[in-house]
Amino acid sequence: MTTPPDGSYTAVVDRIEESLAVLQVEGTEELYELVVEETVLPADGCRQDAVLQVTLRDGALVEATYLDAETQARSDAAQNRFDRLSTRLSEDDESA
Repeated sequence: MTTPPDGSYTAVVDRIEESLAVLQVEGTEELYELVVEETVLPADGCRQDAVLQVTLRDGALVEATYLDAETQARSDAAQNRFDRLSTRLSEDDESA
């Protein structure tokens, strides 16, 4: 993966391993991965699937803001997809 150009992006915390946070940074046409020290993230954004607004300069994170509403919206959307799939699978089992 390449380094994202300087700018402001939406990023999602993919995982945290041994004090390193792996962010999936959403570019306009490409998805980037950025690894940063967990300590540079806002406290409420130090968890998997947290959505952040990040500013990058020279390939480094210079600012990160936790987006509570966006994090909740994405979580709700994922749960709704899961619920729809579960319902469909249980209906298929009943009709078999």
